[in-house]
Amino acid sequence: MSNRDNNVRPHPDYQELLKRHPGNPILKPEDWPYAANSVFNPGAIRLVHTGEVLLLARVEDRRGISHLCKAVSADGASGWKIDSRPTLLPDRKLRPEELWGIEDPRITWMGDLGRYAVTYTSFSGGGPGVSLALTDDFKSFDHYGMILPPEDKDAAFFPKLFGGHWAMIHRPLRASGEAHIWISFSPDLRHWGSHRILLPARHGAWWDARKIGLSPPPIETSEGWLLLYHGVRTTAAGSIYRVGLALLDLENPVKVIYRSSQWIFGPHSLYERVGDVGDVVFPTGFVLGDDGDTLQVYYGAADTTIGVATASVKELLAWLKKNNYLGTS
Repeated sequence: MSNRDNNVRPHPDYQELLKRHPGNPILKPEDWPYAANSVFNPGAIRLVHTGEVLLLARVEDRRGISHLCKAVSADGASGWKIDSRPTLLPDRKLRPEELWGIEDPRITWMGDLGRYAVTYTSFSGGGPGVSLALTDDFKSFDHYGMILPPEDKDAAFFPKLFGGHWAMIHRPLRASGEAHIWISFSPDLRHWGSHRILLPARHGAWWDARKIGLSPPPIETSEGWLLLYHGVRTTAAGSIYRVGLALLDLENPVKVIYRSSQWIFGPHSLYERVGDVGDVVFPTGFVLGDDGDTLQVYYGAADTTIGVATASVKELLAWLKKNNYLGTS
């Protein structure tokens, strides 16, 4: 029996905005050319010079330590060429903040720099923080080290400058366990300030109560910056990770225009509900089609495999306008 035969189907009254690829999961541990316990939460980018889709997957070994590995495909769904060795390994000596591994990358093409920015979580002895590496070829990397200290993660850049400053979305964690989405600015990618909460977690019974974080990097549209973000709902049976939408002003990204009242994408297929961490869909990358409307969204499924789902930017924006609620309670 296939995974798809075990799907829990959504009610037909709910619009299916993200449509799973029929071949999901598209990448699994057994696809890897070397031993891997799990492969998930990939950064994604369409390569500027070749047009191929590149994923930088989180690969966890049996020690529990993660590194990053590159997979490239012409269509972004099949025929993957996977590096025969890890692409980016943690380095405990040169980068002690990577003591227990590197995780959950996001990739942004920085046109003004002519390089790709890879933000990722460094699992240090003091907890997870945000690290940065720049590259032009995903073979050699210019490491900036940990640019935001623990406990912080789920970080990604905007691809353009705002008033001469780079902007980054990230997710610090409070001692209380609450986590909101923040935005910060930098003149040089190293020194960050003007910190402020961008989206607060909601309260009570909401699907995105108490803890939220950015999913893929911001998506530029004619109407603003479209965000896919994850919300964590804690239940008696554990946590459920789902995905919602928000829209930021194009010129002033601290201004939130819309925020979805409902989640649009949650675990329902067997490979999303059963794995190392069940009931998790965790998008971390996207590529935009040549039509300027079709999104391919890449996500980790149950912290074990990688899936992809397609969506229309126009449909996402139209739905968001009808299902907007900026409140937190």
